[in-house]
Amino acid sequence: MEALSFFTAGDGARIAYRFDGREDAPVLMLSNSIATTLHMWDGVTPDLAEHFRVLRYDTRGHGASDAPAGAYSIDRLGRDAIELLDALELERVHFLGLSLGGFIGQWLGIHAPERIDRLILSNTSSHLGPPELFDQRIAELARTDDMSAMAEMFMSNWFPARMIEARLPVVDAFRTMVLSTTPQGLAGSFAAVRDADLRRPVALITAPTLVIAGEYDTVTAASHGEAIAAAIPGAHYLSLPTVHMPNVESAPAFVGAVREFLLDR
Repeated sequence: MEALSFFTAGDGARIAYRFDGREDAPVLMLSNSIATTLHMWDGVTPDLAEHFRVLRYDTRGHGASDAPAGAYSIDRLGRDAIELLDALELERVHFLGLSLGGFIGQWLGIHAPERIDRLILSNTSSHLGPPELFDQRIAELARTDDMSAMAEMFMSNWFPARMIEARLPVVDAFRTMVLSTTPQGLAGSFAAVRDADLRRPVALITAPTLVIAGEYDTVTAASHGEAIAAAIPGAHYLSLPTVHMPNVESAPAFVGAVREFLLDR
């Protein structure tokens, strides 16, 4: 296990990242959901690191990365990922993104196909609306430093009620991630999602792609995953009986699907 490292993106923002796994394995880059950190992958990293050199990073606005003021864009978040690969002198990687990370994965598949070997898009969408909903949340964040209400909203969106009511440590860990996210970073990220519409260009993705959806996901509905898989030539589609975090709620099935897809030659 390695400590956090940092690199500086083209606009001066510092981005935190870390590696796990042996250095001679193929690199699998993981991209976190909104309001979490690279620690959202803690539960599955040991299994993935048996086969891959796992590269995790905190999306700007999250965790130990900088949270600049103002609206972010999927274009900027995608370029952060490319600039990280450049800094690490990595030509091509497998990429797994969940939710916001899945938006970034789609952008990379569209705009930087030469950098992506195999692509996994989990619990994500090509477009989420309405914009007024995001504007409302951004306005709320501008008025408060208290992330408690946001944390409870995310918990109810991410996990089934039984997990929340059981006060499981993993749910508490995710709640802590939300509480540690700055209002400024979350607002910038909400703007990126609000303004992203990849529904047409997603058909340009040529990388072998696996789309994973949660049957009970109310944030990025299974129908959104089905639409992405239908648009990308040759994409595989997998529905798991989960809400928004299959890497937590159904970790063995999630890891198994990821491993099988990436190692299938």
